[in-house]
Amino acid sequence: MEGTLRPVVETDLESLLALNNSAVPAVNTLDIEQMSWFAEVAHLFLVADSPEGEPVGFLIGLEGPGLLYQSLYYQWFSRSYERFLYVDRIVVDPNWWGRGLGRAFYERFVASATGHPVLCAEVNLAPRNDRSLSFHQRFGFIPVGEHATDGGEKRVVFLEYSL
Repeated sequence: MEGTLRPVVETDLESLLALNNSAVPAVNTLDIEQMSWFAEVAHLFLVADSPEGEPVGFLIGLEGPGLLYQSLYYQWFSRSYERFLYVDRIVVDPNWWGRGLGRAFYERFVASATGHPVLCAEVNLAPRNDRSLSFHQRFGFIPVGEHATDGGEKRVVFLEYSL
């Protein structure tokens, strides 16, 4: 893997917000208050830096259940699992795709999972995110449910990875 992983710092938030919002519809848009909230409550919030020290990706991982988080998907996992880790979002600059950052983020998240039986995530089926679906399948995630919103225009598959 090229680049380095490190914990988020407050001065990262503006550039990570821009990176996040450029990745829509693979992830939903955020504002700076939401990004700051994630930095406060995340179980793990990692940033990948280029060799020049510029953020080129990030992963936000949450613990559940228990957060006051209005995400329908986090709430679904909270109803379905007694204890879990949840990948809220992972974003990698397209110029850095294929360099192992996604795997490195997930391996670090899994390594932080002491006492958690499962890692959970969801991936878009509509609009379809084939790149993410393929990545999660290769990593070893299995489908455990689906959910549609917006009259079926948005559909996700819920995934789990046993720890």
